[in-house]
Amino acid sequence: MTTTRMFVAIRPSEEVREQLADFLRPRTGMTWIDAAQWHLTLAFLAAVPAHRDDELVDALRRTALRHNTFNLQLAGAGAFPNPLEARVMWLRPSVDLTALATGVRHAANSVGATPDGQRFVGHLSVARPRRPIDARRWLQVLDTFRSDTWRVDGIELVASYLGEGPHRRPRHETVATLPLQHEGG
Repeated sequence: MTTTRMFVAIRPSEEVREQLADFLRPRTGMTWIDAAQWHLTLAFLAAVPAHRDDELVDALRRTALRHNTFNLQLAGAGAFPNPLEARVMWLRPSVDLTALATGVRHAANSVGATPDGQRFVGHLSVARPRRPIDARRWLQVLDTFRSDTWRVDGIELVASYLGEGPHRRPRHETVATLPLQHEGG
């Protein structure tokens, strides 16, 4: 059975990606994640069976339409697993995305595209150091970033192909863009 690695995410607006790229560009000494790969993951689906793709898109579409569009901003920084042994540094969304992420995970699970069991923490990864580092200095810098606000009007189902992108990074391919419910609509 053929499976595909996928995730469901919110992508920042083009303006916010440019703003963050401009903020990070002069900050050398860290390998920043490419702006084209920036997203806020709602669910990671390690092995989506190919014969379930259409069902998954339909289930996610129904879920997305149960959630209203909203404004979002990136402000505040963090690290996984912690600042003293950081493997990932990230920016925090201004809105709690837990309800949307829970709905997305239930939708995926309902069609056999089981999400990972990680506790959901809304974030946008900006750096993955090659080895764990003490990231406190970097987090102080990242904590000064405040993005413009953008309107989130949809979520994306994205296929991820490891090692197929530039510099052996993952290649991401949007499978479906699923609109959220417009308020009053």
